Amino acid sequence: MFYSGKRVLVTGGAGFIGTHFVQALLESGARVRVPVHKRPMIQPDQRVEVVRADLSRIEDCRRVCTDAEIVVHAAGAVAAAAITSSNPMAAITTNLVLTAQVLQAAWETGVQRILVFSSSTGYPATTHPVREEEMWSGPTHPSYFGYGWMRRYLERISEFAASKSRLGIALIRPTAVYGPHDNFDPVTSHVVPALIRRAVAREDPFEVWGTGEEVRDFLYVSDLVRGCLLTLEKHATCDPINIGYGKTITIKETVGIILRAAGHEAARVVFNSSKPTAIPVRMVDTSKAKRVLGFEPLLTLEQGLADTVTWYRRHLTPQNRS
Repeated sequence: MFYSGKRVLVTGGAGFIGTHFVQALLESGARVRVPVHKRPMIQPDQRVEVVRADLSRIEDCRRVCTDAEIVVHAAGAVAAAAITSSNPMAAITTNLVLTAQVLQAAWETGVQRILVFSSSTGYPATTHPVREEEMWSGPTHPSYFGYGWMRRYLERISEFAASKSRLGIALIRPTAVYGPHDNFDPVTSHVVPALIRRAVAREDPFEVWGTGEEVRDFLYVSDLVRGCLLTLEKHATCDPINIGYGKTITIKETVGIILRAAGHEAARVVFNSSKPTAIPVRMVDTSKAKRVLGFEPLLTLEQGLADTVTWYRRHLTPQNRS
């Protein structure tokens, strides 16, 4: 297997997506290193080399990259609708600094390959599944003016690093990701974990921000990780690839699936269009991932949401918290 015995650094390995990367890499036989700063590992594992580091310091970035063959850069900040409307700089600054520092350190220390996340938020507004080559065909949707352009710029500095070094860069544009270990915080969570938390709490009436007709592509986290690892293995050429579910669903339909999974389908659902949402339609064309990587999601949306509801009940509801 490609990752067996390889030294892999996973930044953000103590977070939601990073935790799933760590587990998948361990299962593949990789030797995994995780830098931790303010929070401990979600799932401690004695096979993981845990290193104290602050990735906003270039010297720490160099130290954790030393001897690594591959870097999975999953550290950073994500932006929920409520946060981007009240503090739009929060995620932008963090991601610019951390990604630039880690790219520089990987270049300087001789890392062979690195995974860098762009985002589907960088795409212009469309009403069709958007293809990779359409990223620069127009401006971002206004709701992503700051965050989406930040992701676009991270692609440009990745291109610069790839053009000036031997660093192989896997450039991923993911859609909205959900699953176990997601952020379920009432203030900062994205739509799926927020809906799951409230459905399990049996809120009634069940208020949902927006009209319910917003269209999204939601991807289960283990499928995202598999697609990213395939890209690192087969396509670390700084050529962006959409990793998504490849099928769309409205928020209204998503709410129905989650309420059924939580056994709360009798709730009275109320849509509040006065609350902040993002782009009305976001769907991506995933044909390139299928053609280049042989990638297709393994879990259906219904299976993934049901699994996430079950995980949340077991680990984060008050009666099950340790």
